[in-house]
Amino acid sequence: MALIENMETLAVKTAIGYLNKNPERNLPKLMEWFDRFDRRDTLKKERDAVRTIIHDKNNNWYKLIMSLWTDIDAGVRNRLFENFIINGCLLGYQRQVENKTKYNCNVPWAILLDPTSACNLHCTGCWAAEYGNHMNLIYEEMDDIVTQGVELGTYVYLFTGGEPLVRKTDIIRLCEAHPDCVFSTFTNGTLIDEAFANEILRVKNFIPAISIEGFEKATDSRRGDGTYQKIMRAMSILKEHKLPFGISCCYTSANAEVIGSESYFDSMIEMGAKFAWMFTYMPVGKGAVTELMATAKQREMMYHKIREYRHTKPIFTVDFWNDGEYVGGCIAGGRSYCHINANGDIEPCAFIHYSDSNIREKTLLEAYQSALFMGYHDNQPWNDNMLRPCPVLDNPVRLTEVVEKAGARSTDYQNMESAKEFSDKCVENAEKWAPVAERLWDETQETKRLSKEADACTACGRCASGR
Repeated sequence: MALIENMETLAVKTAIGYLNKNPERNLPKLMEWFDRFDRRDTLKKERDAVRTIIHDKNNNWYKLIMSLWTDIDAGVRNRLFENFIINGCLLGYQRQVENKTKYNCNVPWAILLDPTSACNLHCTGCWAAEYGNHMNLIYEEMDDIVTQGVELGTYVYLFTGGEPLVRKTDIIRLCEAHPDCVFSTFTNGTLIDEAFANEILRVKNFIPAISIEGFEKATDSRRGDGTYQKIMRAMSILKEHKLPFGISCCYTSANAEVIGSESYFDSMIEMGAKFAWMFTYMPVGKGAVTELMATAKQREMMYHKIREYRHTKPIFTVDFWNDGEYVGGCIAGGRSYCHINANGDIEPCAFIHYSDSNIREKTLLEAYQSALFMGYHDNQPWNDNMLRPCPVLDNPVRLTEVVEKAGARSTDYQNMESAKEFSDKCVENAEKWAPVAERLWDETQETKRLSKEADACTACGRCASGR
């Protein structure tokens, strides 16, 4: 196995080096190499899609790919390519699959962890604003989490909080200690300065995802006056240093139309963002502002807008809920990711504050085998309709069942609420979204059916042969 892994690693590194010499000229040649490698046409559909992109210089994906060579520092780009492709997707994924089979539990592709519960902002509707006594994972605990994770095959780590960059020194230290991993952070961006940008440039394996709520009025109304301009300054610094970054957008009933607008996407691309995480507002905690939950109409609008922009805008966009059809539903509970809060509680999801394990008492593997995580493992997907992936926002009863059966406790720092109390706040929205999701899902399945028929017809070739 080690020999095969080394050969695969060498092949990918050779391909990256070849591509760096002249990406525009060598990318098509590299595809010819992949064609010969994929002798059984296992990835023929994917290869054909990539080939279509790279032969159309006006294609938005072609523009995004080429921008990685014009806009990003070469050392940073090479390190991230190797860590994502070789460690995160190739070696790491193989190890995850082996351990999933060996231990009969989920092993995540990525781990989210909160270095701290502290935050320098107090955004409306955010549980971080409710933190009283600040909690922290000490450096040694975070280092141990990464060490355990890599052993099981997890090479991607994302920081949440609180505001993770309150702990920027320890974050950079982790990047240094684990140069084979990819680190990212969801951050309000206000603590990014020239000095920190130089540190990112030095370690080469850290990517910020800056939270922004739309334009200045929408952002400042939730995050505080002056926040938008600080974010713009942070983006400018990162762009000047040729560092990759993305944005994280929480769409609510108050800003969905702005977040989904073409002008907003264009402005973020102009600022230099290469990717965008899209989340819908979740009413976490007893102090949650339920009125901020997006309506079914707004969620459908985002569903269509994101898919439209994927065909037209040079930015990679992920919609955490509405992309369930591409990843087989819910990815939490270690299926693809899990969350560890600043108190060490190991949770299925960043939005599900319940746990039966703590990193100070159990190993990661023991947590993945716990009753709560196995409840996720044994029940996913929560719905046959992948546009209703979530066990609380889309299927409220399911979360309550799993949490109660596992005997998991609330891990909210101040205002603890039962799973039923949390789920009850989502019932009305779930009921309104269900018929919309069913219609969209039926349309999606019909489109796929017609596409398969067209592929089969093309492959047959009888019409062309006259038979």
